[in-house]
Amino acid sequence: MTGPQADHQTVPQYVYGVTRADAAPPNGLTGLDDLPVRVVAHGRIAALSSDLPSGRPLGERADLMAHQRVLQTLVDAGTPVLPFRFGAALADADAVRGELLENNADRLTAALDRVDGRVAVRVKATYEEDAVLREVIEDDPEIAELSARLRAVPEDAADAVHFDRVRLGEMIVQVLRDRRERDGTRLLSALAPFAESAVAHEPVREEDVVDASFLVGEAQRDGFQKAVDDLVEENRDRIRLRLVGPLPPYDFVPEGG
Repeated sequence: MTGPQADHQTVPQYVYGVTRADAAPPNGLTGLDDLPVRVVAHGRIAALSSDLPSGRPLGERADLMAHQRVLQTLVDAGTPVLPFRFGAALADADAVRGELLENNADRLTAALDRVDGRVAVRVKATYEEDAVLREVIEDDPEIAELSARLRAVPEDAADAVHFDRVRLGEMIVQVLRDRRERDGTRLLSALAPFAESAVAHEPVREEDVVDASFLVGEAQRDGFQKAVDDLVEENRDRIRLRLVGPLPPYDFVPEGG
């Protein structure tokens, strides 16, 4: 990795995140356009940066992957890091040191303390659609009756029951939403005691039950893993659970990171 002598250059810098000043990222770590990643330090904290590619706008898929690769490399090495969202750039290394690190030293140090010794993981839970749809029909007499009646309608008479089909669909969607809320609350309640912090994301699809990030301490990791394994077993036929991580702790950095 490029040493402190590179801090004095005046080219614009792309910033990946902030870590400890005594962190030792792997030698040869590269970022955007395979440019070397350097450490710009101030006091107890340091920024990870590389020269900003010139002559083109950022935003290519390769740029996003390089940004994530730098951060994930530190996470995989067990190095605490505050990840920045894609696209952070400053005028030069002096601006990185002064505007970013010196002006925000207390806030960034406190945020690093918060994630140090912890891992960020993400849990995603998705309904097995056929199984849950069967539950909805079996558990709701009105839906079960209307569904059975519509199944008995001949194809050549389908137009006559169009509005009943629409009503059935609306009823199923509402019941699924209520069920998703209950199941989501149940899953999150089972995992939350084994994490220091949790951030729930709004489900994107109707079949998505939970999409949540957790900050898990070292002493909690076995308990968290067991809680996930227990939920997988309990919900094997109706909900798919997936644990992803450790990941850069995007959801646990201060605003502006």
